Amino acid sequence: MHICFITNEFPKEGFPHGGIGSFVKTLAVSLVKKGFQISVIGINYSPTNESEIVEGIKVYRLKKSKVKGLSWYFNSKTVDKKIREIHKNSPIQIIESSELGLAFLSKIKNIKYIIRLHGGHHFFAESENRKINKWKGFQEKRSFKKADAFIAVSEYVKQHTEKYLSYHNKPIAYISNPIDTDFFKPIITNDSDNKIVFAGTVCEKKGIRQLIQAFPLVKKEFPNVTLEVYGRDWFFPNGTSYMKMLKDKELIKLGNASQDINFHGAVPYSDIPQVYSEASLCVFPSHMETQGLVAPEAMAMEKAVVFTKLGPGPETIENYKTGLLCDPYNPVDIAEKIIWFLSNKEQAKEMGKKARKYVITKYGLENILRQNIDFYKNVIF
Repeated sequence: MHICFITNEFPKEGFPHGGIGSFVKTLAVSLVKKGFQISVIGINYSPTNESEIVEGIKVYRLKKSKVKGLSWYFNSKTVDKKIREIHKNSPIQIIESSELGLAFLSKIKNIKYIIRLHGGHHFFAESENRKINKWKGFQEKRSFKKADAFIAVSEYVKQHTEKYLSYHNKPIAYISNPIDTDFFKPIITNDSDNKIVFAGTVCEKKGIRQLIQAFPLVKKEFPNVTLEVYGRDWFFPNGTSYMKMLKDKELIKLGNASQDINFHGAVPYSDIPQVYSEASLCVFPSHMETQGLVAPEAMAMEKAVVFTKLGPGPETIENYKTGLLCDPYNPVDIAEKIIWFLSNKEQAKEMGKKARKYVITKYGLENILRQNIDFYKNVIF
């Protein structure tokens, strides 16, 4: 079976990528090992065409259009052309994209088109209480009409997407994103007794601002604690840095406490387990996620984890059994959960062990891989 993923986020050395890129690589590598042929097509970060083979995956990064106002059109045509070129030489059975990905692709007979719900425009517009952008809304609806099947990465994203968009009575499955529990596993290290780790894009919806506001409350109880922030910066529409805004407007309010908040920027995916291993606990107070990878990754390493109680948070963590859930809009609540873990280290260790067992059962790579393969085969046959 030849499966083609459409994404611009497949990891590229020297460039940051998000959760979708990590997911596609993890799943694609595993599918290759099972004998599947995998292609990945996306628009390049740099103004050139590039292709490479990554662990058996054929990756095509296409030159980005520079035509202002119409780049979306020409980029789609470029992707469309590459799909047809690949399909002619090696027939594709499945094309998979995220919510907007099929909007301007022309369908090819005998290929099944799948949308994986990673969280589209309608989903996040609801969760962030903002209006639907008519143009993006149009694209998403158009994309959904072209899909032959859907995969939701959480029950929450499935339920809240269908408030706005129809699945058109097409097959839909709930399959979590996989966690490679051989890659994310406990590491014996001199982990700190006072290191809080946040990982993810440094932006408002990840809850980093509220975590920073919670930090001085934690410092009152544990003066030696530090906050280590790992992740790429986010930029406002006018091009200004979110990270700079935090430093200029939030850290300045903390006085000397701000000296114990360290921004490390993006780190290579291969280094993330080491980052988690050095943490006393990991805190991810996201305002909204479709599933979120960072929480179960850290849980797989037997780490104490504070995750959001909103969205799919309760699908990921059983409160006070496999981790703690917080109100991501409430710095006091975030601080209380951090303080609880720092004050109850033996219980935190026990939670961490239970958390890894839970992740292996629910998000284990082999289990999730089998669910995906079964769904692909059902869609084709």
